[in-house]
Amino acid sequence: MTTPDFPQVEYEERLERVQAAMHAARVDALFFTSEAEVHYFSGFRTLFWLSPTRPWFLIVPKRGKPIAVIPEIGAALMHETWIDDIRTWNSPDPVDDGNSLLASLLTGYPRVGAMMGRETSLRMPLADFEALRRRLSACEFVDVTAMVQKLRMVKSPDEIAKIKSICAIASRSFEAAPALFSAGQSLKEVFRSFRISLLENGADDVPYLVGGAGQGGYSGVISPPTERPLMDGDILMLDTGATLGGYYCDFDRNFAIGHAPVASRKAYSTLSRATDAALAIARPGVRCSELFRVMAGEIGAGGSDTAGVGRFGHGLGMQLTEPPSLAPFDDTILAAGMVITLEPGIEVAEGRMMVQEENIVIRDGAPELLSWRAPAELPVIGAAS
Repeated sequence: MTTPDFPQVEYEERLERVQAAMHAARVDALFFTSEAEVHYFSGFRTLFWLSPTRPWFLIVPKRGKPIAVIPEIGAALMHETWIDDIRTWNSPDPVDDGNSLLASLLTGYPRVGAMMGRETSLRMPLADFEALRRRLSACEFVDVTAMVQKLRMVKSPDEIAKIKSICAIASRSFEAAPALFSAGQSLKEVFRSFRISLLENGADDVPYLVGGAGQGGYSGVISPPTERPLMDGDILMLDTGATLGGYYCDFDRNFAIGHAPVASRKAYSTLSRATDAALAIARPGVRCSELFRVMAGEIGAGGSDTAGVGRFGHGLGMQLTEPPSLAPFDDTILAAGMVITLEPGIEVAEGRMMVQEENIVIRDGAPELLSWRAPAELPVIGAAS
């Protein structure tokens, strides 16, 4: 038997909140096809989502418990969740991969909500979805992105505890950097050593590990590792999205190899001030766009632009990145229980940048750091002998 990630009351409360929102919006059922929503409302968690072969569905009616509509291969695992009503079919089926079953269950619901907005995707063949809509011509499909995202933005105490635990695991691995990294190591060796450290410290998995290294700064923040060796004067950055119980951390750390160039130290200090500025105002009632502007003000004061990353942070939880965005366009109002990242970036020189990221939870009052705060000064490690 698989141990559930949370007590059943966690899922019951999620259902209660979303059904209250459905009644207010006059939505009769929710139709989910994506991993995050199926996981959130059912507790069904599996790496089998990595296979694109089979679709998976969850229906949340305005009254009663969710209904799982899934391939037979997932039935045993779904039975270990709190879901009672599980409908299955033999998949893959090139002719009818669950569509008839879906149509029979959704018939009679006048307004069906689906995720249609930013940061969502339809995880079923478009042709099958169009065929489903034709079969349900009496049903109106409406966009419930804002409703569901608003619900998921505010984390429960149990969710926050999961994220805090994985942040502590990653923080311990980052603190071990002097023993893990040194001049002459290839980036592939650096990534491998850090991934092993995360797993040894208790992470379930490390689905996301990116970074870079370069003289005085790095050219990007999403690169896979290469055979390039670390050299004196490099700035090494690692950004990890390790997981525990289905929840992510997402923060990075910077290290100077051998010595820290003056421009890099200055950029690092500017990033720290930008983070401090955001921490000083990150309170319930403040808009995400305000957090962006206060960080951008510090970056501008440092004499450089924002490194073209488009935003300075985002939501965090069951997905590596979730709404909201700390960006000029996002006026989402912060609320207690939101878990977000603060991620200012700065251009050090042409083609070279640095970023600094922390994970925090919004509280009534000062926010709580979930990641262990980056050192005040740029750490120097791995000096060549």
